[in-house]
Amino acid sequence: MPRRISLTAFLGALALSATTALAAPCSDTAAGFDAWKADFAREAQAAGVGQRGLQALANTRYSTSTIAADRNQKSFRYSLDKFMQVRGADTIVAQGRKRKARNPQFYAALERAYGVPAGVLIAIHGMETAFGGFMGDSQVVSAITTLAFDCRRSDFFKPHALGALVLVDRGSISPTTKGAKHGELGHTQFLPGNALRYGVDGNGDGRVDFYNETDALASTANFLRQKGWRPGAGYQQGQPNFAAIQAWNAATVYQQAIAIMAARIDG
Repeated sequence: MPRRISLTAFLGALALSATTALAAPCSDTAAGFDAWKADFAREAQAAGVGQRGLQALANTRYSTSTIAADRNQKSFRYSLDKFMQVRGADTIVAQGRKRKARNPQFYAALERAYGVPAGVLIAIHGMETAFGGFMGDSQVVSAITTLAFDCRRSDFFKPHALGALVLVDRGSISPTTKGAKHGELGHTQFLPGNALRYGVDGNGDGRVDFYNETDALASTANFLRQKGWRPGAGYQQGQPNFAAIQAWNAATVYQQAIAIMAARIDG
């Protein structure tokens, strides 16, 4: 049976994050990053983060490429047709159908366990990393810590930064694990706090590895189920399960594209 990562450390960190004010302020530039890290380290330690996580935090560097990406998310402002064209929807669907046909038992097992059909998982996998073809070239811990420090969405990213440190403590990721510009990791690009909360051991080897396709897709299905996915219900816009897709990504065109591609893959 899939094994969820323990939430004890993460929930404790999240609760402290919500109630503790940082002595060092956030910033829109790199100025003050080291002072902020020192305060964040004290908060993380109080939340139960151990030495490996704290050392990973100490070694982080302010990521200018992450900030540039955060300020320049143009594709989410496209029309739906343009977004699907730019993101290669036809290719994702064509390749996704082949992937489903090659391993139908795997996707059927996930649907039995979580109620999420193959098309949805395959569409997310294709959209996020071209089926694992490119899972990012930014250091996860530095990227997510930079976003927690940055004033634009500090409250949103701070729990994920704490989650990343817990993942390092547990050995689920290393201090140098590579992911996307916003700190997302693995085949389907989980933010670290979500990885900690929704990750499952899909292949039964005793660990949760988001760079393993089986674990990543099982974790994605678990995320959607925990977000209210109803087995057998529709997932197009206006149908019951569209809300779970919305929980995966906040951009409307992304949500619509996933639903449309999924239906085409499932055929």
